[in-house]
Amino acid sequence: MRTRRLGLHGPVVSALGLGCLSFGGIFGPTTEAESLRTLDAAWEAGITLLDTANIYGKGVSETVMGHWLRTRKHRPHIATKAAFTDDPARRIDNRPEHLRGELEGSLRRMGVDHVTLFYAHRHDPQIPAEDLAGTMQDLVREGKILGYGLSEVAPYTLERCHAVHPVMAVQNEYSLWTRQPELGLIQLCARLGVAFVPFSPLARGVFGTPMADPATFASGEFRTRIPRFHPENWPHNRDRLKAFHDHAENRGHIPAALALAWLLDRGPHILPIPGTRSAAHL
Repeated sequence: MRTRRLGLHGPVVSALGLGCLSFGGIFGPTTEAESLRTLDAAWEAGITLLDTANIYGKGVSETVMGHWLRTRKHRPHIATKAAFTDDPARRIDNRPEHLRGELEGSLRRMGVDHVTLFYAHRHDPQIPAEDLAGTMQDLVREGKILGYGLSEVAPYTLERCHAVHPVMAVQNEYSLWTRQPELGLIQLCARLGVAFVPFSPLARGVFGTPMADPATFASGEFRTRIPRFHPENWPHNRDRLKAFHDHAENRGHIPAALALAWLLDRGPHILPIPGTRSAAHL
């Protein structure tokens, strides 16, 4: 496994991380045993960066991570996130007491005293970016986190936070299918020495094998709410995706590998985090 540095002064980690969203069941039913097998397969493949969040399965993903850490005794670099409230409104809350409390809950679930990276899962517009960075700076100084990150932010917010305390990483959706970060955010991260961590680098499964098919999505699964998968759009998108799959396979590559290689080639500060609930798929 190739390695890259997580930010300007962060640790050296695997160039590909593992996104652990699916351990919480968002892509359909799974089991703790299968999630543990997936983590084992990731570690054996050389993956040392594991990405989770407090809301993934309402803590299930972090709980599984904790079980794996206790029973395997491995020491990966863990990234987790907080910002959303645990209520039907699902508000964004960047107040210090909320972020601190959620981080403490994450540490308890995983059975650790610190994490490598703690993201603000979203920026709360009621809290100035400078205040958010100040909260994260306090957590760094207390040793609860090695560094902090921002998820789904604009370049302006990144600049304001970074001026208070250096940001380790920014996490936004980015793939061959979703390229908005190219409109300045990726370039700013490179200039500031901030890692850029693409989530959904395989575009919710469309670069997988077989290609994701909306007809097979479980009822109520979150992908059914994504317009690109809606019946009026999917045939158009499927045809273009098939051309990419054919292009990859004609050159002896699986489509997922080519999609990830393309991302890694965008810059040395880019560390994609593909996710899966299946060890075999990983």
